[in-house]
Amino acid sequence: MKVRLWQGVPLLVCTALFAAGARADIPKETYDALKLDQSATPKQLYEAVVQRYRDPAQGAGRGAYAQYWEPIPMSKYTDPHSFYKPPTTVREIASRQDCVECHTDETPGWVNAWKKSTHANLGKIRLLTPQDATFYKKAKLDEIENNLRSLGRLGANERLEEVGCIDCHFDVNASKKADHRTDLRMPTAEVCGTCHLQEFTERESERDTLIWPGDQYPKGRPSHALDYRANVETAIWASMPQREIAEGCTLCHDNQNKCDTCHTRHQFSAVEARKPQACATCHSGIDHTNWEAYSLSKHGKVVEVLGSQWNWEVPLKDAFSKGGQTAPTCQTCHMEYQGKFGHNMVRKVRWANYPAVPGIAENIKSEWSAKRLEAWVGTCTQCHSESWARSYLELMDKGTLQGLAKYHEAFEVARKLYDDKLLPGQVSNRPPPPAPDKEGFGQFVQLFWAQGNNPAGIEYDAVTLTENILPKLHVNLAHANPGGWSYTEGWEQMMGIYAKIMDEDTKLREMAALKARVAKLETNRVSLLDIDTHTGRASLGGLGGTLLLGGCAALAAGWRRRDKSGH
Repeated sequence: MKVRLWQGVPLLVCTALFAAGARADIPKETYDALKLDQSATPKQLYEAVVQRYRDPAQGAGRGAYAQYWEPIPMSKYTDPHSFYKPPTTVREIASRQDCVECHTDETPGWVNAWKKSTHANLGKIRLLTPQDATFYKKAKLDEIENNLRSLGRLGANERLEEVGCIDCHFDVNASKKADHRTDLRMPTAEVCGTCHLQEFTERESERDTLIWPGDQYPKGRPSHALDYRANVETAIWASMPQREIAEGCTLCHDNQNKCDTCHTRHQFSAVEARKPQACATCHSGIDHTNWEAYSLSKHGKVVEVLGSQWNWEVPLKDAFSKGGQTAPTCQTCHMEYQGKFGHNMVRKVRWANYPAVPGIAENIKSEWSAKRLEAWVGTCTQCHSESWARSYLELMDKGTLQGLAKYHEAFEVARKLYDDKLLPGQVSNRPPPPAPDKEGFGQFVQLFWAQGNNPAGIEYDAVTLTENILPKLHVNLAHANPGGWSYTEGWEQMMGIYAKIMDEDTKLREMAALKARVAKLETNRVSLLDIDTHTGRASLGGLGGTLLLGGCAALAAGWRRRDKSGH
């Protein structure tokens, strides 16, 4: 087949860009933030990304509340860079092959998973033909070897034979033996990025593309790239004495530090990471019911019923055209941006899960948000008409705003009780929260800490509206689960808490009014006797005096009857 000159130009340009080190889905904002040109070599890009990645001022490490908490043994696995130390009890000095032979006996699950991985089968990748769904891995391997040559980890004509235990846990392409007591490391994202520079930098680019116009959130948050920082700089997480409970948050908030929350070790399967179930462990539960909402939507049900017939081996960009996919997954929506797929998942974020965050709702009509809305329209029109897409996205926005309005009505009623010092025990039995949190109404701390009457029951309900029920309403709207926002959860649950808050408000205010009346009476009476305002002396009078006289008369009459009857 003849190829016209103009048809060959794009191929030549792409080849030239690849050779120069340009990467298609690393946004310009990241190169600008790193002060690099887009033609930077892999070595220059890697070193710049890692320098920022390791910088405590940019989010690495224990965070601003480090003084309030100490790591527990599990912490070395959630933040290996900060806490992992090689074992002192394992004395072996092992070669590449020694690792496999020993761990076949010691931890066969690790070895069996690794043997199924692409890492263990690079020779098979080199033999792939264009007819194979995984043929793209051949170009990926060339890209990885190019990265390693730029970093000086691979010779000019040298091939990477395998990626084994020693490459990840000691050093990439190492030929010498590793001493467990001094050399062993627990891989962090930067270790994966040594080879997978494109994916590592895409993930890190979330810091640069999620910049809120009104500083509704800190720069680059919420995102996978800074989720550990968001965790350790949550005041109650840092101050909780129940560290094992607190680490339940960390076990999801560790994507910043590692890659194996999506690509489970030691197979690191791309197929696994393309399936929606890979997201379910973390994106589920009372405050972000993404998995529940998606899996009960028609999208999720199609995947559940027909997904076994699809070819999950093809890249995401080919899922619909070559993989047989007929409904979106988490990945096909959230990893796509303007027709390209990558590891930056926040370039279309508008609501960020929590509608009650100050400034979020106001921002929805901004130019910033409108551009992101257009990107969502592009995503939805892979399967829907533009009219349908715009109609549904409008429904999502307006439904969220309707829920937000009802939330504010209930929340402000509860807050007014706090302002008026009418919450149970507020004056007499309300200890302050642990530092660095400070006293206040309806705070996040009150979901994880309680002492005396802090929080009050009505206040706890108000916090759950903020952090759990309103977000569930929005998330179900965003994931097309109608029962989830209208009846099963969301709105119906909001009405239940609304009713409780209004009932409690009425009871507390009626009680306060009654106490005020009693207090007023008590200021005008020192006992059951009235005070004579002219003489200042007590006199029998008023209701109290009348009751007292009546009681005395009845008692006297009783004694007289007793005397006459002899009893």
